[in-house]
Amino acid sequence: MVAVVDKDSCTGCENCVDACPSEAITMNDGIASVDKDKCVDCEACVDECPVEAISME
Repeated sequence: MVAVVDKDSCTGCENCVDACPSEAITMNDGIASVDKDKCVDCEACVDECPVEAISME
């Protein structure tokens, strides 16, 4: 499983970027983007997202 961002729901708060231990999340045009090769499936970003824009798939 890997983290997936709902681009329509993401508010660009960057909480997920700070929470990601593998630095798999970056911001592109104010929206979170997950590098699937770096994601370690820890779900830290899911827990930190205040608008539930991130899920594991």
